[in-house]
Amino acid sequence: MRGVGVVAIIVAALAALAMLAGQSLPERTGPPIENIAVERTVLEPGQISLTLRNVGPDPVTVAQVFVNDAFVDLDGAEEPLGRLDSETITLDYPWIAGQPYLISMLTNTGLVIEHEIPAAVDTPQPGAAFFGTMALLGLYVGIIPVLLGMLLLPVMRRASAEVVKFVLAVTVGLLVFLAFDGASEGLELAAASGGAFGGTTLVVLGAAAAILTLMGIDRYLRARRARADAAGASELRLSVMIAAGIGLHNLGEGLAIGSAYAVGELALGAFLVIGFTLHNTTEGLAIIAPLTRRRTSVPTLLGLGMLAGAPAILGAILGAGVSNTEVSALLLGVGVGAIIQVIIQIVPSLRSDDRTGSGPWVLVGIGTGMLLMFVTALAVPA
Repeated sequence: MRGVGVVAIIVAALAALAMLAGQSLPERTGPPIENIAVERTVLEPGQISLTLRNVGPDPVTVAQVFVNDAFVDLDGAEEPLGRLDSETITLDYPWIAGQPYLISMLTNTGLVIEHEIPAAVDTPQPGAAFFGTMALLGLYVGIIPVLLGMLLLPVMRRASAEVVKFVLAVTVGLLVFLAFDGASEGLELAAASGGAFGGTTLVVLGAAAAILTLMGIDRYLRARRARADAAGASELRLSVMIAAGIGLHNLGEGLAIGSAYAVGELALGAFLVIGFTLHNTTEGLAIIAPLTRRRTSVPTLLGLGMLAGAPAILGAILGAGVSNTEVSALLLGVGVGAIIQVIIQIVPSLRSDDRTGSGPWVLVGIGTGMLLMFVTALAVPA
């Protein structure tokens, strides 16, 4: 009861501060601080639509808009945009496919806020055919490459214990590369978002959420192992963790692919599919590495492959249809956190028999995994 009273006092004090502090302090001097982020650009024949969000502290009114220094008529933005408010404006402009455009928004205080379209392209309209294409693309770059890599399991089963440990070290190298790759993409997207909902903090929050979630899953799987028999349950548990971490990374990868295709920065074709197949086949190898000393059913292997590869389909659909940089940055952070947690799970199995450290071949394996991912990434169209 005493605790409830303390909480009530704190709530009352905060409410009083909220009501009285603003009246007791002087107003800010100086010109208004105006900042607008363009969250989405949609190009249709004869018009350009921009979704704007006020990421500054003061209201913003868009008075005029110029495209390549030419004044254009606009529809929308009649009222000032308050902090974090969003609105879509439509510009009447006969744009030409493939041409760059610089959009300059003039506020009522005379500030000019610019947005660049590197190459204009007609925005795909959502529909069954469009989302079917995205699902097919996710299948090509996610599920199929992972399953192809998992076909190496019979070969791995004939290998010695040292070779298996080397492959696990290669797996760590693969995951380290994926973590850096996801973090760099997430931070880049967060920086471009305008910071309305946290910016780069979203990547950190996503990573922390993934680490905590996978820690909970790990505890649950450990408890099941303690209740069940399964001499090889720890190996399957580790494979599940690896597949889940890779799946969350592939979700972010699918987001990037779908977003790039939606704005015309990605051309679909055989080279794209081959590049991602080479790059992501190594992920299948990482999943089967812990399973070389236990018999695993085909449905279980297929389930692991779907867990790792299927999120690419969801990512491609979301990336092409939603195109929200904050969501993409958050999900990329989730993928990074998941991979970090998986690395933590694998590292203990790389120690030498005396548990004092790792042998030289382990370090070579980690370097090999990172190099392998770097080389195969070169085959992926930017």
